[in-house]
Amino acid sequence: MNVLDTISTEKYNQAITDTWSVCSLFAGCGGLDLGFCGGFQYKGIEFEKLGYSIRAAYEIDPLAVDTYKRNIGDHIFEQDLTQLNPSDVPKHDVLIGGFPCQDFSSCGPKKGLSSPRGQLYKVFFGVMKEHKPKVVVAENVPNITRMQGGEVIRTILADLESVGYRFQTWVLFAPDYGVPQNRTRVFLVGVREDLPGAPIQPAPTHLLGYRTIDWAISDLEDIDDESIANQSQYFKASRAKRGNGQGDEVSRAGEPSYTVRANAKSRVQFHYKLPRRLTIRECARLQTFPDDFIFPHSATTNIMQIGNAVPPMLSHHVARSVAEYLKTL
Repeated sequence: MNVLDTISTEKYNQAITDTWSVCSLFAGCGGLDLGFCGGFQYKGIEFEKLGYSIRAAYEIDPLAVDTYKRNIGDHIFEQDLTQLNPSDVPKHDVLIGGFPCQDFSSCGPKKGLSSPRGQLYKVFFGVMKEHKPKVVVAENVPNITRMQGGEVIRTILADLESVGYRFQTWVLFAPDYGVPQNRTRVFLVGVREDLPGAPIQPAPTHLLGYRTIDWAISDLEDIDDESIANQSQYFKASRAKRGNGQGDEVSRAGEPSYTVRANAKSRVQFHYKLPRRLTIRECARLQTFPDDFIFPHSATTNIMQIGNAVPPMLSHHVARSVAEYLKTL
């Protein structure tokens, strides 16, 4: 463990004993939720509990619900969130979730707010209006801030603020926070307008040296069975006969990995050393899921769940900043 990892471990080990109730929307397999909960270990680094108690989580995909239940808890409900009645949601202090990003992604159809899926951020609006949580954390892709010259994000923030909140926009580059993967995510962090102050955007911890793909997965090179869960599971697909499209790249040792994408077409990057694509466990490692977080489904389903998730390590940084703020109230 290098000096940077020692510093990070000391910080992550600062358990927070206050308790705040949480509601999670669009929970997926639980990457964001795991980071908020803490209490897990990744690559020998302990991520302590931060004082959050998730009262309820909601997700439409039954397979993601199954993964969540197996790894996090039974407090998740299979729910079409367009049909969610906010009054059925338990009262909570903190509202979190990653509303669907496909129509905001630079790699997607770019429909923005013009599609039904692009309007799903309004589920937050309804729950906020009903329960008035102290803090709201909504996650999405960075392209959402650039669409239509910024008009899309201004519309979303105006809607969310109209029920009595003020928001910040945090654009976080995952390698800055110890995640061994090139990934940028946007967090919309809102505070109820009657409360003083606001959470502070977490300071980067790894600017002096990014963690690399080989740091994350080199110990798996000689393992091709289930002695580590999901390590025998990978796509056998060869490279495309033409061009070098997304997923056909060969990962580079000594650098953070390519973005782990939620791609059901088997376009997962190749290993930096071995003649195969990355395994499901290797992709989970790059997303900073602990090895005891099991993905129980097909390779296609598992990679979709992993790629759609917020890296728990990145989520933990956000959650700690929110917790430090809540302690001041």
